[in-house]
Amino acid sequence: MDPDLDSFSRFEYDGWERVADKYDSAWSGLTRLFIPQLLEAVRVFPGSRLLDVACGPGYVAEVAQASGATASGIDFSLEMIRLARSRNPSIEFRTGDAQNLDFEDRSFDAGAMNFGVLHLARPEAAFAEARRVLRPGGRFGFTVWASPEHSAGIRIFERAIRTHADPAVELPSGPDYFGFGDAGACGKTLARLGFDPASLDFRTVTVDWEVPSAAFVFEAERDAGVRTAALLKAQKPEIQKAIQVQLEAELRPFVCGKVVRIPYAAHVIAIRVS
Repeated sequence: MDPDLDSFSRFEYDGWERVADKYDSAWSGLTRLFIPQLLEAVRVFPGSRLLDVACGPGYVAEVAQASGATASGIDFSLEMIRLARSRNPSIEFRTGDAQNLDFEDRSFDAGAMNFGVLHLARPEAAFAEARRVLRPGGRFGFTVWASPEHSAGIRIFERAIRTHADPAVELPSGPDYFGFGDAGACGKTLARLGFDPASLDFRTVTVDWEVPSAAFVFEAERDAGVRTAALLKAQKPEIQKAIQVQLEAELRPFVCGKVVRIPYAAHVIAIRVS
């Protein structure tokens, strides 16, 4: 990893190197639910070539390859790439920067980034690079979390944080957690980078995340993330406990038998290269 990285990129890199081995058990049950809609939006078909950007353990590439596409993946985390290769040794995974892709121009028919945007210091640079490596007419798609008013799971957690946490914790400044959540503004940004605004496909998708307990959600945020985990770990133990108690209380209406079924919403966004 480049020692001259900006503070946010270094923060994200160090964080994911630390918790990469926890991602599958903590978050895959949620983030993988959006992959079918993402691949549908970028129109992956048998024989097409797809790049999974900020691939993490390689879930998008795995599903694309299973559908008959030829997939590759790239991620800045050495640990994530190690996991991706161990899961799918037949797929090419390499370490690298989404904001400076190590691929030739016009190498892919489609590109996809599943919840990678909020982990990048310069998301627009990543979009520009995706456009560069796509062939004319190729499609790029990405997912971002919908804001709390659209997403019960996020709303409940945000409310517990807002009620109890000390917001004065100093963290490196990064992109808006709910950035690119407005279709009009998103389309204008992508058009400026060389995508066709008339082709914008902007969908808000809601899924039910099934977890074994309400405590699971708090523990995933605390132990298997980066930004929110840093915020939580900077709180005093009694504040952490208050956040967890409120979260668990507000999640009780979502208990269904032996699981907790929580609605989460994300925007699935796709657009064609001009």
